[in-house]
Amino acid sequence: MTDNDKIRNERREFLKTSALVAGGVMMSGYSWAGMPSSSNDDTIKIALIGCGDRGTGAAFQALSTKFNLKLVAMADAFQDRLDNSYKAISTKFGAKVDVPKERQFVGLDGYKQAIALADVVLLVTPPGFRPIHFEEAIKQGKHVFMEKPVAVDSPGIRKVLAAAELAKQKKLNVVVGLQRRYQTNYREVLKRIEDGKIGDIVSGQVYWNSGGVWVKPRTASQTEMEYQMRNWYYFNWLCGDHIVEQHVHNIDIANWVKNAYPVSIQGTGSRAWRTGKNYGEIYDNHAVELTYADGSVIYSQCRHFEGTNNRVDESFQGTKGKVYLSANNSGILWDHKGKEIYNHDRKGNANPYQTEHDELFAAITNNEYKFWDAERAAKSCFTAIVGRYATYSGEVIKWDDALKAENSLFPEQLSWDAKPKSLPDANGLYTIAMPGKTKVLGQS
Repeated sequence: MTDNDKIRNERREFLKTSALVAGGVMMSGYSWAGMPSSSNDDTIKIALIGCGDRGTGAAFQALSTKFNLKLVAMADAFQDRLDNSYKAISTKFGAKVDVPKERQFVGLDGYKQAIALADVVLLVTPPGFRPIHFEEAIKQGKHVFMEKPVAVDSPGIRKVLAAAELAKQKKLNVVVGLQRRYQTNYREVLKRIEDGKIGDIVSGQVYWNSGGVWVKPRTASQTEMEYQMRNWYYFNWLCGDHIVEQHVHNIDIANWVKNAYPVSIQGTGSRAWRTGKNYGEIYDNHAVELTYADGSVIYSQCRHFEGTNNRVDESFQGTKGKVYLSANNSGILWDHKGKEIYNHDRKGNANPYQTEHDELFAAITNNEYKFWDAERAAKSCFTAIVGRYATYSGEVIKWDDALKAENSLFPEQLSWDAKPKSLPDANGLYTIAMPGKTKVLGQS
């Protein structure tokens, strides 16, 4: 046996071993029928769960790595999204795509069959589905790339944390799409912060202020469930509000810089610009204070206002200096006298969206267990969720109290004719949280 043969055998063993651990795929009840044979090659098979724009982009990035990958299964709630995604991916990648009709799963439970057919799954549905999809992938023993946020409420976070622990036990690599963690300027600046270049972090400010996002008009034939799923950004059981879905990127940097998570959060928010019935139930602005155990406070602001100043960045102040960061590859540290300590060179910096996949599939190809993003991602997502609890209620929300809450936003039943928990009134308007009146931790 040649060295290459040994490597291929080791890789196949690595990919399948965790699937057999603790009641993996062989005990899951799913058949391997229709799955491309891997007995004579070392191809890593991937399944795409969620075929919208971000899901299609994730598949592009996975298949753009230098490794031997093949897309073998796809799943989405909607036929048109799957069809459009399949066309785009197959046009771009040709032989790397082998997803005949029998491995294209449409509906609300097709993810189970698609997961069973792969070594690695890309979880890129609306965030409300992430906990159940991630739990299933780990139970079946699969390596995972999943987009942020990983949940939208306390019960969902607990489910993700439990699955994350199981993933560690099975040595399953999990990468989460908080891509600043994979961006060169952030990595280089954080090294210097961790080395004490600006001392202990005592305060900070993080922002995602921008315009709004898409709206998809209601059609006469849609059930309420389909309407909300088509407009998932505007409903908390699917999105978590934009403080969770989008601003989690900046909040995650706050936690990374602090190397900690807040013990309590308070703040305010409202619907000031985005007020019509097309915008579901979410706010368009949030401003919260993240208080950490050492007493330091980081200010967090996000808004969706058209025609106003945009700002997406992070600043922190330490006992010896300060730092500025942004996703455009900026990263500068100064001391308290204004002397520049470090200024990141943007030249040649890799695309962090691509780096996430490059590093994940390198680890899998090399039979390495290197990535356990799920736990820290869940805690940063939970920070954003607690922020929403604070703005909706007007209360100071303690981390430990919120983590225990039995306040699931997920529908009691999941089918096209089932009713979500938030429904429009006779005028098509949804109930909007009212600080001082809304109870966020006790709803069922």
